Amino acid sequence: MKKRIVIALGHRALGTTLPEQKKAVKTSAAVLADMVEEGYQLVITHSNAPQVGMIHTAMNEFGKTHPDYTVAPMSVCSAMSQGYIGYDLQNAVRAELLKRGIFKTVSTILTQVIVDPYDDAFHHPVKVIGRYMDAKEAEAEEQKGNYVKEEPGKGYRRIVAAPMPKSIVEIDAIKTLVQNDQVVIACGGGGIPVLQQGNELKGASAIIEKDYASGKLAEGVDADILMILTNDKMVDIDRDTEHPRFLEHITVEEAKEHIAADQFGVNSMLPKICASVDFITAGKGRSAIITNLENAIDALKGKTGTIITE
Repeated sequence: MKKRIVIALGHRALGTTLPEQKKAVKTSAAVLADMVEEGYQLVITHSNAPQVGMIHTAMNEFGKTHPDYTVAPMSVCSAMSQGYIGYDLQNAVRAELLKRGIFKTVSTILTQVIVDPYDDAFHHPVKVIGRYMDAKEAEAEEQKGNYVKEEPGKGYRRIVAAPMPKSIVEIDAIKTLVQNDQVVIACGGGGIPVLQQGNELKGASAIIEKDYASGKLAEGVDADILMILTNDKMVDIDRDTEHPRFLEHITVEEAKEHIAADQFGVNSMLPKICASVDFITAGKGRSAIITNLENAIDALKGKTGTIITE
């Protein structure tokens, strides 16, 4: 039986602009192809922060210039980002595999993730999105029922909720492809946030934290390993002290102790650690790895990175 891995690509693996993304995905594809050659079944997910912000800004500006067109809601912007990141990424991975004599279909699944309409996150939005606005534009956003946040000296920006993912709508399709040893890209940017209303799914004005969605995806496909790529080779603690420490191999209980001690940044490392703990405790024999793209293969071999086990 091949081991199954869900790998969450961070911002550095994708770049920011269109030309940067084209270049970055080729580098990422080489690492992903290495994993396939090592015998892993691969499910890929990715961030989308710069991309979805660019789309949101562009669609809003277009709507201002062309009043006959409505602005695009966040769920639509998320879907667009999944599509064009997936397009570049799947083609880069496919080309890299073919170069190595490996033929596997690489598919991007437009993925919806159900969130709870009563999630407290909707009352406390934290995710900044879009361009800076002046006071008049910010007031107009608030009159629409949206939240804005002032950044002194810069202006105002819209902020949206970051609810927890409850379930993945297309998980059966993803599992079918993985079980047939195909490479799958899914839950990009945390997935398209939707609310269940009877038989209908309605897009939510939110951005799902990609790390939690990655963990939910790994649970759904019954992965052996969840690998979250970030900027650093290993997770560190006691950063602001005279004796900072890198974490090489920790257990779930040790991770919980570090969480309780506020060792991880709320909007940076904490979601990655929490998602890893949730994934490991939801099954048997699972592990999580947090490292960067450059060290991903060595981390899989246990040579580096932060490894979390039961």
